[in-house]
Amino acid sequence: MKKTSIIIAFALLGLTACDLLDKEPLSDLSPDSYFRTEQELQLFSNTFYNSLLDKTPYRNQSDQYIEYNLSDLLRGGTSRTVPASGGGWSFTALRKINTMLGHLDNCEDEAVRAEYEGLGRFFRAYFYAEKVKRFGDVPWIEEELSSDSEQLYASRDSREYVMTKIIEDLDCAISQLPADNTPYRVGRYTALALKSNICLFEGTYRKYHNVSYEEHDHAYYLDLAAKAAKEVMDSGRYSLYSTGNPSSDYMMGFVQEATDNDEYIFAINFDEALSFYHNATWYGIEKSSGRVGMTKKIVDSYLMADGTRFTDKEGWETMLFAEQTAGRDPRLAQSIRTPGYKRIGSAEVALPDFACSITGYQTIKHVQEYGSTAEGYEKSWCDLPVYRLAEMYLNYAEALAELGTLEQSDLDISVNKLRDRVGMVHLDMDEANANPCWYMKSETYGYRNVPAGGNEGVILEIRRERTIELCQEGTRRWYDLMRWKEGKCVEQPMHGMYFPGLGDYDLDGDGKADICLYEGDKPADSKATFFKAVGSDIMLTEGTSGYVNPIDGTGITHVFDEGRDYLYPVPSDEQSLNPNLTQNPGWPSVN
Repeated sequence: MKKTSIIIAFALLGLTACDLLDKEPLSDLSPDSYFRTEQELQLFSNTFYNSLLDKTPYRNQSDQYIEYNLSDLLRGGTSRTVPASGGGWSFTALRKINTMLGHLDNCEDEAVRAEYEGLGRFFRAYFYAEKVKRFGDVPWIEEELSSDSEQLYASRDSREYVMTKIIEDLDCAISQLPADNTPYRVGRYTALALKSNICLFEGTYRKYHNVSYEEHDHAYYLDLAAKAAKEVMDSGRYSLYSTGNPSSDYMMGFVQEATDNDEYIFAINFDEALSFYHNATWYGIEKSSGRVGMTKKIVDSYLMADGTRFTDKEGWETMLFAEQTAGRDPRLAQSIRTPGYKRIGSAEVALPDFACSITGYQTIKHVQEYGSTAEGYEKSWCDLPVYRLAEMYLNYAEALAELGTLEQSDLDISVNKLRDRVGMVHLDMDEANANPCWYMKSETYGYRNVPAGGNEGVILEIRRERTIELCQEGTRRWYDLMRWKEGKCVEQPMHGMYFPGLGDYDLDGDGKADICLYEGDKPADSKATFFKAVGSDIMLTEGTSGYVNPIDGTGITHVFDEGRDYLYPVPSDEQSLNPNLTQNPGWPSVN
């Protein structure tokens, strides 16, 4: 697939039609005199991409990825407050979408009108899908409002009503958008991917939160999620990125200059030649970028390469890094620095650097070639996925498992294709259900709300697979926890590597000291590469031994309020302006 034309670049710059091709004086331009041609519709709608898509999906903290400064979302408690404004409540983007939809009749070309109606309704569905995930009930608005519109003081519509309207918009988009679009432009399969995602969210949210409406139950949405994912899977348009090298294909799929690997259904186009950049490489390699690190909890969840559980091995809790990471699911060594890791384009082994990673589990996903311009601040130019085929595989399997209709053949055309890419043993449904993983269902490390019996084991394994395959891809992990009613995962340990005491440690198993932990004066006889003073440079759970402890014991909380935190608060200024807006449970209201 080729890079799109420079028109797509305007979306990343935030330019609108009014900035470029006005043929009338700006003072005379109005919606009634615009939206007449395909070019005008395209230029105006390019701004939707810029205003709604996440340009930093690699930088979203969760219980599995943390930075030196823990986010307020993870800290919880008094760190989360009702904002005066913002907080995700803005409806500015929706106004622009509705403006375009309301003036499509200006265009005389029926085919063009149909396509851009589909595009506008896709983005309206995208906008509202994010609002439902964040706030639950929200006002549904499908026309451009004037300053005296009564809808400015509308109450919140039920999530059932909003979800029904979202599905209507998406079904229109699916029927009217082209199927031969590039991954940088919204098309039929982009709309199907969004439909699968939001329906999976809604179906599992209703199931685990025991939310019911007379019109539709959780099974209705799970069925839609599976069917939409399956349509993408069966389209023949997409395939997993693979060169036949299981030790690198997963990693290499995320550093492509162009999405020519056919796995990306929808992606954000970055381009070095056009100076459109993001910051993923810098984020992974520089100590001033947040010091992101995986937590031990997710590292331990990766299976062994033979499909057995690492957490069933004797002494798994206190294994040193080289032993802990040996013989694991190949995606672990393609997501963090493990022994023997070499940057793309480099012949030298690169050790985990605690100056760049607060846990020691240093991320490498989206990190581009050594020595390239991508190493500079805001200079990365690999494309970033919004939706990819792998997620459709996971959605399909999870929806069927939650419905109770999953069969082994379903796993073989979905989850097991992901395992095939990295040379992993297949997931066997009967084996998983016969012996559910204790680690994945424990209150200390896993999920407490999956019902025992039935598909418990395979649901846990699909969650494991989702966690691993989609790690460091936007807000997916946070909203997975929200829909599964597993917010208490935020309170689980956020630890790093294990060290049994002070002294020298060989991280990569080559017989040479890599890091020296010490108290007091720096040891003169150590030949380690890195030196860390315990208590200042690095904290351990037991003082001079234990797990790297960047959070616990520092006075920083990570707590979750079950009665409050599954939904965000409505900003106080919005409530003051509109007395009909109610507040979400547990949050203080001004009305």
